[in-house]
Amino acid sequence: MQKAPIERELQLRLVLSEDRSVQVPARLTYHPDDPYAVHAAFHIGSGTPVHWTFARDLLIDGVERPSGRGDVRLWPAGGGAHVFLSLASPDGEALMEAPAAPVRAWLDETLRAVPSGSESYGPALDEALGALLAPGDGMPR
Repeated sequence: MQKAPIERELQLRLVLSEDRSVQVPARLTYHPDDPYAVHAAFHIGSGTPVHWTFARDLLIDGVERPSGRGDVRLWPAGGGAHVFLSLASPDGEALMEAPAAPVRAWLDETLRAVPSGSESYGPALDEALGALLAPGDGMPR
């Protein structure tokens, strides 16, 4: 049985310079059936949002300490009140600032759905084990 995605709408800041930024609505989505990934959609005023996917563990670490390298990097700031997200692609780079409290609350929801370390024991394995242990020929229905 597929579990519902866990989503959170946030208002981020796209940092343009030290003294200039713009608000960017964003949506974080976590699918328990894809337990390692976090999906982020940034609504930058164009017709379609910009989508990024990265490891949930990277975000979990990044709200507490500098994490990641390469295309996606995160680090806490403001005494833990904010988390910075640096994104790089061949098309350019972006520095986003998110309020840490709602990010942590959303991460807590994802961790209740799929605890850290149990990702490989997700719904697909539960289904397969149920089929194996069910009376009959052991074939999934």
